[in-house]
Amino acid sequence: MSIIYLSKQGLDNLKLELNKLKSIDRPNIINQIAEARDKGDLSENAEYDAAKEAQGLLEARIAKLENDIANSRVLDKVTDTSTVHLLTEVVIKNLQNGVEMKYAIVSESEADFKNKKISVESPIGKGLMGKSIGEIARIEVPNGTIEFEVMQINSL
Repeated sequence: MSIIYLSKQGLDNLKLELNKLKSIDRPNIINQIAEARDKGDLSENAEYDAAKEAQGLLEARIAKLENDIANSRVLDKVTDTSTVHLLTEVVIKNLQNGVEMKYAIVSESEADFKNKKISVESPIGKGLMGKSIGEIARIEVPNGTIEFEVMQINSL
């Protein structure tokens, strides 16, 4: 199993989700299965099949979260902002259209593009890793190559 590096908040979020799945969602699905079972013949009971499938998906998510938490390491607050790395915030400029964007570089489990948090494993995250202010990152994306200039690096 590989080590997952997280912020303290990221680990806390995983623990909260795991607790919710175990204490709220799991009992709800158990109740749904029991209710569907009470309705009779299980071989033709779509409600029972759906509840069992939902239970399987829930148990898979619980197992993944337990594994992620067991293999996680919390990173201290970053003080080195000379290069882009995990748990830094970077301002980049798209050299093709001149648009500046600000992203936080986070672990895969903390990534949330809507909140401007990109995974260190994403193409952009990988391309920015190790770059310093003023350097150009050439990143292969499905539409071709995009060039970004690193404008600013801050600690998260």
